[in-house]
Amino acid sequence: MKIEKNTAVTLRYKVADTTGKLLEESREPMVYLHGGYGNTFPKLEEALEGQLPGFQTTVELQPQDAFGLRDESLVQTIPKTQFPPGVKVGGQLQGHGDDGHAQVFTVMKIKGDTVMLDGNHPFAGKALRFTVTVTEVRAATEEEITHRHVHGEHGHHH
Repeated sequence: MKIEKNTAVTLRYKVADTTGKLLEESREPMVYLHGGYGNTFPKLEEALEGQLPGFQTTVELQPQDAFGLRDESLVQTIPKTQFPPGVKVGGQLQGHGDDGHAQVFTVMKIKGDTVMLDGNHPFAGKALRFTVTVTEVRAATEEEITHRHVHGEHGHHH
């Protein structure tokens, strides 16, 4: 089956920077609903359109086409007293951004009585090279199309 709108696509992927340094590799396959549902990057969907299982490609994405540009307003320094005991550099905490939406913050630095948090995705501001291999393509179910994401193994669970 070809990758087209309303297909569930299973991929294995590697993410590297533009020098080829590996940043992340899938341990489990990634499954997404193809067809403009916002489940993966549009330029990656474009490269996969019409392809079959076994297809492999490398797509270079500029920051604005991947995880976005860095937003320095998402870097905050908070008094250490506002954190639970055991807060560590590299730890992630869920908080709320200025817009009230849930936001994941990474603890970047602890200095004295202050903690520096960064709400940017770790790959924000970076041009990235995605190498993907299509392992499976199937027709999406009506429920998946209605919900705008894949269900089941390696997909979304309700």
